[in-house]
Amino acid sequence: MNLNATLFAQIVVFGILWWFTMTFVWPPITKALDERAKKVADGLAAADKAKLELATANKRVEEQLVQSRNENAKLLADAEKRAQAIVDEAKKRAEEEGSKIVAAAKAEADQQSIQAREVLREQVAALAVKGAEQILKREVNAGVHAELLTRLKTEL
Repeated sequence: MNLNATLFAQIVVFGILWWFTMTFVWPPITKALDERAKKVADGLAAADKAKLELATANKRVEEQLVQSRNENAKLLADAEKRAQAIVDEAKKRAEEEGSKIVAAAKAEADQQSIQAREVLREQVAALAVKGAEQILKREVNAGVHAELLTRLKTEL
């Protein structure tokens, strides 16, 4: 065997193997690698997109929470104002009712005072007549002296 022929045969076999590999083996391998790279790239893009969507969703949730807190605070303030208004209105009504009760009590007291004065006048008039009767030692006729007694009542 000749070393040159062996070397030449190995070069020819290597060339055929290289051609066969580049024609039939390499394209499916590169195609599979390209598809795999595309899938990885798509997965990374989807992960980035999901991360952005998550950040956006978190931001919206935070905004909604802030808005809900503000609305709750506003509703609470409105409820407190309404409660204070109801309390103030109830106080006002109670004061008005108290004033009416006091006025009615004063009117009733005045009426009773007037009635008590009338009763006292009549009693004083009767006592005055009895006293005058005792002084004069005779009986005073109430029917005859009615005008005198009425005048005496009004003076008292």
